[in-house]
Amino acid sequence: MLDRLETRSAGERNADLLVALNDALRHARTHAPFYAERLAEVPTDGLARIEDLGSIPVTRKSDLAAQQAAAPPLGGMLAVPPTALRRIFQSPGPIYEPQGHELDVYRTARALRAAGFQAGELVHNSFSYHLSPGAWIMEGGLHAIGCWVLPAGVGQTELQAQAMSRLRPAGYVGTPSFLKLILEKADELGLDTGSLSKAVVSGEALIPSTRAWFADRGIAVRSVYATAELGLIAYEAQQPSDGMVIDEAIVLEIVEPGGSRPMPLGETGEVVVTHFGREYPMIRFATGDLSAIDPSSVDRPSACGRTNLRIKGWLGRADQTTKVRGMFVHPGLVAATARRFPEILKCRLVLEGRLGEDRMVLRCALGGEVQPDEAWRAQVAAVLREQTRLRGEVEIVDARALPDDGKLIDDARLYD
Repeated sequence: MLDRLETRSAGERNADLLVALNDALRHARTHAPFYAERLAEVPTDGLARIEDLGSIPVTRKSDLAAQQAAAPPLGGMLAVPPTALRRIFQSPGPIYEPQGHELDVYRTARALRAAGFQAGELVHNSFSYHLSPGAWIMEGGLHAIGCWVLPAGVGQTELQAQAMSRLRPAGYVGTPSFLKLILEKADELGLDTGSLSKAVVSGEALIPSTRAWFADRGIAVRSVYATAELGLIAYEAQQPSDGMVIDEAIVLEIVEPGGSRPMPLGETGEVVVTHFGREYPMIRFATGDLSAIDPSSVDRPSACGRTNLRIKGWLGRADQTTKVRGMFVHPGLVAATARRFPEILKCRLVLEGRLGEDRMVLRCALGGEVQPDEAWRAQVAAVLREQTRLRGEVEIVDARALPDDGKLIDDARLYD
């Protein structure tokens, strides 16, 4: 069943969002030192139109680590006292994100309902519960619906397959590649996982062949687009071919990659989001992800009846940052690894293979007469894992094999 917000006319939605937006701007400017300065030029009576958001500078994910280091712990962006918080998380960067007390503070219940999750169902949650907020983003929405949850986390594939067989969950949340690994392990062990009928996945692209593989097993899989800073951004509903419906509690813009100017309707650009959270306001937050508004969604509701605009899903990154097995990997993490080893003249992190079955290789060119052995490679691999929280291999290459183009990450994975 759809709620009133999901079936509003465009005029009603814009009017409601403008009221919520101006309230969020006033709250942020009053309670968060960062925004007191950032929003100083915004009229005290608020913006006249949502389009006037373009006068406010964007805040980029790459800015957060520096801002938080300059004004710890949260860069002057926290707009509530610590008593209003439940947890604080650490994402690669490092970047820290607070969580408020509201049960579904990340607003994922809407996306989970759209994917068919219902009260009373057991859900297998294999997002990480360690440091990063991924698992909690979904768990709050599941509890808001009335689901109960197995907090499986990541790793231990055989144990997860056994738990899925024994506990008979109706649904799964996590990355699509890890769900495939669990099910393949269950097949290998002769375990029955036939109770699973639905899944909401995020953290990496859901490629058509993987979606079809799940469908052949009777599992309807839907993608959700969410981040640690923003919570839910968009989600697939009844027909994945319709694209991703934008969440009702945000303002989403598509701007020129790396810039601030809005792109024409239908053209690809960087996703910039403003949400109305009280604890940790995000005003014009640039995600670094590329997408586009589906022009047909302006006057054609989704097949399920939802009337909000739809985006075309994830279309790449505006910078070198990429996602590997649900974790962001950005150039700064590669550079930080290389700095620990003065003998590395230059390096490049290369991602190979099919998405979800990827191989991460740090290719290093060394100076002088250094003769690296297996122990040295293991040390570099350990630092790489420390920085990215992902396992990778280390290869030594001739300096001429690495172009002098400043590129630190090369995503050469196959997308089908």
